[in-house]
Amino acid sequence: MNIFLGLLPPVLWGSTYAAIGLYLTDIPSIWLAFWRALPAGLILLLMIRRAPRVPFKRVAVLGFINISLFFSFLLIGAYRLPGGVAGTLGATLPLQLILIQWLVFKKKPAVKALMASIFGLIGVALILNPSADLDPIGVAAALFATFLIAVASILMYRWKSDDVIGLAAWQLILGGVFLFPIAWVVSGPIVIPSVEQLPGLVWLVGLNTALGYVVMIRALNIFGATTFGIFSLLNPVTAVTLGVLFIGENLGGAQWAGIAIVLGSLLLNQVRWHNLRVKQSKLKERVS
Repeated sequence: MNIFLGLLPPVLWGSTYAAIGLYLTDIPSIWLAFWRALPAGLILLLMIRRAPRVPFKRVAVLGFINISLFFSFLLIGAYRLPGGVAGTLGATLPLQLILIQWLVFKKKPAVKALMASIFGLIGVALILNPSADLDPIGVAAALFATFLIAVASILMYRWKSDDVIGLAAWQLILGGVFLFPIAWVVSGPIVIPSVEQLPGLVWLVGLNTALGYVVMIRALNIFGATTFGIFSLLNPVTAVTLGVLFIGENLGGAQWAGIAIVLGSLLLNQVRWHNLRVKQSKLKERVS
């Protein structure tokens, strides 16, 4: 069950590119970020109907980094890059997590985690369509978005809270509130989604975002930032698979080999996490 929780968010988030490509291309990216965040947060707030049980300053910081900035740059990348390219750049998340924790918090990376991250990145790079056009602004936006979620993931793990739904709800609400004036300045007056765009928006708000962020916070509490980051390699695999099924993108032999390598890196990561849990369990038995 825990593994399912860890794998579910990146699978849901991998559908972002397909949802945008099929339904939401006419909404400016920053307004779409607003429509993705605030309604999702309000849905979760209806479930709990209370303030967060986390210091408000922390929720505000996470809302700005993890929602306002991350959504904005993620969607800029999604609009300007093919799903495979954006997904490949997002696959640098495990390595960024390892580097940030190593350089900032002096946490030396485990060899298997480093290997899983590198092999996963190689696998995702193979999935990339070599004929894809690289937009430099899109590339920069996607890489910065990945850096932002790496920072937010580390902060959420270090500020671990059992108030999973409350933390997710208020992050999304505050992130949406912060986004409103930014979107108005950058893209002009508010853009209201049309009826034809509602299926994509319902998916993006309800499952992709509201459910995705609740499960993400729960998974971070269980697995930690590095392991969860390696799980995120399923994000580009999902994005490219949905691109093949619904948007008409094509995969060759190298791309399918890349998917196999990514799945292998996830298996290596799971073996590492299982061995770590066994060691921790034995240590507790000795102490008791």
